[in-house]
Amino acid sequence: MTMLRLILGDQLNPGHTWFAKTDPGVLHVLMEVRQETDYVLHHAQKILAIFAAMRDFARYLQNAAHRVRYLAIDDPKNLHAIPANLDRLIRETGATTFEYQAPDEWRLDRQLADYSRSLRIPSAMVDSEHFLTRREEAAAFFGHRRRWTMEPFYRRMRAVHGVLMDANGNPAGGRWNYDAANRKAWPGTPREPPDRRPHHDHSALWDRIAAAGVVSFGQPHAQDLRWPLNREEALHQLEAFVRDGLPDFGDYQDAMNSGAQRLFHSLLSFALNVKMLSPREVIARAQEAWRAGNVPLSAAEGFIRQILGWREYVRGVYWARMPEYAASNFFGHRRDLPRWFWTGVTHMNCLHHAIGQSLEHAHAHHIQRLMAIGNFALLTELHPDQVHRWYLGVYIDAFEWVEIPNTLGMSQFADGGLLATKPYVSAAAYINRMSNYCGGCRYRREESTGRQACPFNALYWNFLAKKRALLQNNPRLSLAYRQLDRLPSAKLSALRTRATELMDRLDEL
Repeated sequence: MTMLRLILGDQLNPGHTWFAKTDPGVLHVLMEVRQETDYVLHHAQKILAIFAAMRDFARYLQNAAHRVRYLAIDDPKNLHAIPANLDRLIRETGATTFEYQAPDEWRLDRQLADYSRSLRIPSAMVDSEHFLTRREEAAAFFGHRRRWTMEPFYRRMRAVHGVLMDANGNPAGGRWNYDAANRKAWPGTPREPPDRRPHHDHSALWDRIAAAGVVSFGQPHAQDLRWPLNREEALHQLEAFVRDGLPDFGDYQDAMNSGAQRLFHSLLSFALNVKMLSPREVIARAQEAWRAGNVPLSAAEGFIRQILGWREYVRGVYWARMPEYAASNFFGHRRDLPRWFWTGVTHMNCLHHAIGQSLEHAHAHHIQRLMAIGNFALLTELHPDQVHRWYLGVYIDAFEWVEIPNTLGMSQFADGGLLATKPYVSAAAYINRMSNYCGGCRYRREESTGRQACPFNALYWNFLAKKRALLQNNPRLSLAYRQLDRLPSAKLSALRTRATELMDRLDEL
């Protein structure tokens, strides 16, 4: 009697109850398949890190005396589709039962559910034992509300899980949210902490991936891959962040700087999203550091809000709204991505750094993604599906359940305001305030028209003017529309002409 258990590439959790004891009748299956490398164009580091982590996990299971079947990308028997490989393995092993952990992506959930129904042997889906909420929990909480803003959901999560709460059931410090204290520009001190992530040479694996015909973009850095590939390395990274980065994370989490790409961010999202780490332990460690007096409350709360609040919240939005959510396009935007989204070669210094860093390291922090790249994409009317597929491919931590709501909802306002209370757009002033990007730029941030004017300025006012019918009643944009109305008609006309010229030659910016 053989039970076949499928482990997906983002289910590398050694603490799952599947692995609490060994059973010679259980065969664990991991597979590197073109189905997963090819459904969107992925960054080279993303493919390499996931495959390397999967191989590490398979070795861990084998060393713990579990039976494992691993299908490599270049295995001659690999059919490169999950159902086809499972069919072959079931035949070869004579498996009498099939189990899999709940996938986090809708496409895989549907594929495996349909596959299980087609089987002539018993099958079952079990929980991944990772998240703090059920798939449907956010939908049950928000019900029929028109807007699903994160804050009430986050407060409920704090109360239910007893995180940053005092003995009387009130939020620690008397406030639920310290976001207003988390928006400082980085002056250069304190210095960016050292990068404590591991070093890996996976050039041989990368050669095999490339030889198998997998197409990717970005730099693989296969000889010095810096991402954690197992739980032990992820725990070391967590401790280094809590010690070195978390004390200053709160103040500077929204800052951008050309000379400090990580600043005080944890870079733990990859380890979390492939389940090497549990969100519970990461939250608990941050809370413990605050209770010990090692980090300020604003830093602990700002970090915990991203995991206990935002991460669980966007997952709830995803499962409540898919698959229709993926087609969201509230503004009807249709423009193609500029070519330099694939090279980083642009005269706009902020985007040169944010996109260049993304291509080089498969990572950029949330403000680079939202207020540099996403801001530009929205102002220039790029097709939200193209933007979504680029974000999904380029970032090492991007899995559809977390990426689609962030991109289509938060960044591109493509859902019409279900998730975000306003479009996150700005002129050059915001980027200048939060970064040093403008200082080395060919364009002049203080100018709004003319060949040397920062494109963000004309694009911003043009966006507000074009979208007035859809946005003017949004209370969070009332000040912006009052400012727009004070612009002389000749000035607004010049701004809109400049914006049109810019959008007609996006590849040249």
